[in-house]
Amino acid sequence: MNKITNTITTTLEELQKHNAMLVEENAKLAKQVAELTAMVEWFKEQFRLSQKRQFASSSERTVSSKQLGIFNEAEAEAHPLPEPTLETITYTRRKQRRHREAVLKDLPVETVEYRLSPEEQVCPQCGGPLHEMSTEVRQELKIIPARVKLVKHVRYIYSCRRCEREEVTTPVITAPMPAPILPGSLASPSALAYIMDQKYVEGIPLYRQEQQLARLGIELSRQSMANWILYGADKWLKPLYNRMRELMLKQDILYAYETTLQVLHEPGRAAQTQSYLWLYRTGHTGPPIILYEYQTTRGGQHPQKFLSGFKGYLHVDGYAGYNGLPNVTLVGCWAHARRKFDEALKALPDTKRSAAVAAKEGLEFCNRLFAIERDLKDVTPEERYQKRLKESLPLLDAFWAWLNQQSSQVLPKSAFGQAVNYCLSQWDKLVAFLQYGRLETSNNRSERSIKPFVIGRKNWLFANTPRGTQASATIYSIVETAKENGLNPFRYLTYLFETLPNMDITNQTALDQVLPWSDSIPSDCRLSN
Repeated sequence: MNKITNTITTTLEELQKHNAMLVEENAKLAKQVAELTAMVEWFKEQFRLSQKRQFASSSERTVSSKQLGIFNEAEAEAHPLPEPTLETITYTRRKQRRHREAVLKDLPVETVEYRLSPEEQVCPQCGGPLHEMSTEVRQELKIIPARVKLVKHVRYIYSCRRCEREEVTTPVITAPMPAPILPGSLASPSALAYIMDQKYVEGIPLYRQEQQLARLGIELSRQSMANWILYGADKWLKPLYNRMRELMLKQDILYAYETTLQVLHEPGRAAQTQSYLWLYRTGHTGPPIILYEYQTTRGGQHPQKFLSGFKGYLHVDGYAGYNGLPNVTLVGCWAHARRKFDEALKALPDTKRSAAVAAKEGLEFCNRLFAIERDLKDVTPEERYQKRLKESLPLLDAFWAWLNQQSSQVLPKSAFGQAVNYCLSQWDKLVAFLQYGRLETSNNRSERSIKPFVIGRKNWLFANTPRGTQASATIYSIVETAKENGLNPFRYLTYLFETLPNMDITNQTALDQVLPWSDSIPSDCRLSN
């Protein structure tokens, strides 16, 4: 009997151990299934986002329920109307003509007249002489392609014949002549300005410029053009860049951004290694200044060095490299926060996107904040500060409570979870705009300024050497600042290369006279309104 009891006890213990093992294994499998399910959902989100980025519109505009029925509205509101009268058509055409005349008012005019010869000015009916009753005018735009010509600078040297005959020494006087932009080369101010304008404004790489010039009958290698660019940037434009940086650091509100750049021949680095172009710019007060800086890494030491001496507010995105700047308050970007919720909404299946999901609720918080800002666009900074405290602060308090509630329920790696966590981690920066009425709710000003470089990068893909990249950063800074100050980049560069070689570029007062916002800039450098 004891033997049977022991056997039963042993069997029960084995069954309990086996059952515990099955429970443990089942728990592991359930956990694994949950992890795999979350991973699959994450991949589905990424796939849908990828499809949206590749094929759908890049607009982040929120479509309201009223906007969704816009096509139905066209049918519902349609009712028979009489055809437009001739009077209405005439009015519209006259309005367009006035607009056209305003656009064409600053263009040079070439007039071509067509008259009957004296023999033809005879009435076909009675044979009497014809007179000019009126005219009929047709206007056309005439495009004149770029033309290249050789300019010879001939300087005459004078001496005194009397001194040649009677004196021991003879004075020699040389006629003044403008200094060259690059001694010993064919580079002229307009030629160098044209090459820079084509590359850094129009995004045309040097090899394509080489081909264009060849079609004009000019053999100018891309190597020569590259040398001209390097010399012009280092010798003449760098002093302007340094002076603009000095003036920028005296502002109290700046904006920063950074983007990738590939430089092939960096010492000690592989050609595929990513480098960075950093952007810094001023806001809507004071003269617009936009500066680019090339650096090999995205390290936080670079903005610390560039912004050394700056005290105030810095608009940034969520990158942690700007943290720790002394005497600087970082102001976050609500456009980036909103974009996270927009992506979370786009990552959902089509069947869920129109439902009342949490991502749509987060997007609505951001939309309401931007709606308040639109209403405050034209008020004074002090009024904006007060109204933000009254209208935006309660909205942000509600948003903060909502974010904390969502954070305990959401999967951290999901698109919606990333949107929630981004806002929570950036909250101190996101609410910093409440401190001052001149601060903005987004860093879109920097994104717009980096865009010309990003578009140009699509054409030339990579830079060759660090020196060339530094020169490019300098030139981009000059032309983009010129554009922000209402200047024609080509004409402004031409003016600089005509002026700088003939002045003391170490004289700060003289240098200030040629900065893009100076009143001394010739009127023909300015864009016509």
